[in-house]
Amino acid sequence: MADADDVRQLALALPHVVEIDSEGFDFRVAGKGFVWSYPERRPGTSRLIRTDIAVLYVGDEAEKQALLLGEPGVFFTTPAYDGMPLVMLRLTQVSADRLKELVTDAWRMRAPDSLVGDLNDGTDSFSPDLSGADQ
Repeated sequence: MADADDVRQLALALPHVVEIDSEGFDFRVAGKGFVWSYPERRPGTSRLIRTDIAVLYVGDEAEKQALLLGEPGVFFTTPAYDGMPLVMLRLTQVSADRLKELVTDAWRMRAPDSLVGDLNDGTDSFSPDLSGADQ
């Protein structure tokens, strides 16, 4: 089971990541968001920042649909995200290893090619210790 601290540790271990000041978490690479807390919109009230749910950039509609259909207990979307390459991830439903894969993939899709090379420089420098999270 993963949580917001795991997201933060994973995201900040990636090259050139900046955390934007927010009520939850919000990470960017080259000015582009790749993972952030879900801002749940509730009719008649202000939005609620959900740190138990991450919004992930997934690249395209095909990938989004594959995740939503393949693992509906893990991923979901809302009408506000229709037509956008984003999915919501229930953090409590993924292992630390799976979260690492998802966050890294989102980063790769948003980072310029010149920065992706920093991650793939022949050393496996991206291996944060998430020993506190369930594997």
